[in-house]
Amino acid sequence: MVEDIKEEELERSREKFKERREQARKEGRELREEELEDLVHFNEKEQIMFSDAKEIDEDIEVGDTLKIPLEIPGEFGRMAAQTAKQVIIQKLKEAERENVFEEYKEKEGTIVEGVIQSVKDSGNVLVDLGKINGFLPHKEQNPQDEYAPGKRLIFHIKSVEKGSKGPEILLSRSSEEMVNLIFEREIPEIESGELELKSVAREAGSRSKVSVWTDDDSIDPIGSCIGRRGSRITTIIDELGGEKVDVVEYSDDPKEYIKNALSPADVEEVKISEYGEEATAVVDEDQFSLAIGKNGQNVRL
Repeated sequence: MVEDIKEEELERSREKFKERREQARKEGRELREEELEDLVHFNEKEQIMFSDAKEIDEDIEVGDTLKIPLEIPGEFGRMAAQTAKQVIIQKLKEAERENVFEEYKEKEGTIVEGVIQSVKDSGNVLVDLGKINGFLPHKEQNPQDEYAPGKRLIFHIKSVEKGSKGPEILLSRSSEEMVNLIFEREIPEIESGELELKSVAREAGSRSKVSVWTDDDSIDPIGSCIGRRGSRITTIIDELGGEKVDVVEYSDDPKEYIKNALSPADVEEVKISEYGEEATAVVDEDQFSLAIGKNGQNVRL
């Protein structure tokens, strides 16, 4: 910042010198010594001749630092102070933006809490994250949510980029990754690695299906996610705005996995095509609607 101030002072001196030299040229004369006295000069190497230094301080030695008081006329001093103030304010703003950017760049891909600030006519939402506002576009919103100003919600930080006016933070309430992150936060066994979340399929605002797996026989993968009396899954559903969540057990056997994924329907048999590209699930007639789900949602997920 000091270097920036010096550069500003040097530039101002250059401009003054040009003006005075032009005026002297018009008057057909050389620059007078007194016209150069208030101009500030900076030597690139910050050095002066040893003989000149001796005239200022008789005890000076080569390599010593010589401090020379610089007398600045009042008018120039006020201009310098104003320039310094502007440079300092600008640099402080830039430093603050950079600090905020770095802080939230580290949070990219995580979930944070924010407060709804305003809803634009376009439907896009501004969210107060504390030090900065985040942007929740319409396509990243959960249809079940009500974005009333002052409401506190959990958001997934999808991306953090530098913009012309500072950091630009893209938020989401509809991503599959958000479900993943909330499960990691609310289920200790997932956070510790004892339980693995294999995949998430989601239709935001309506339903999500989550598959989990563990190689520890002492852990019930589905029970761990549901929690005692449904305490854990209830918290997750609340944070997703009331969205329904199905937890199924993952299996390396495709047939078994498909049976589990189609729950709550009871699947009699699963047939896999020769090249494994298609699967056919066989269910009793009374299980057909359950397997398909409302508007085909269960089979899509």
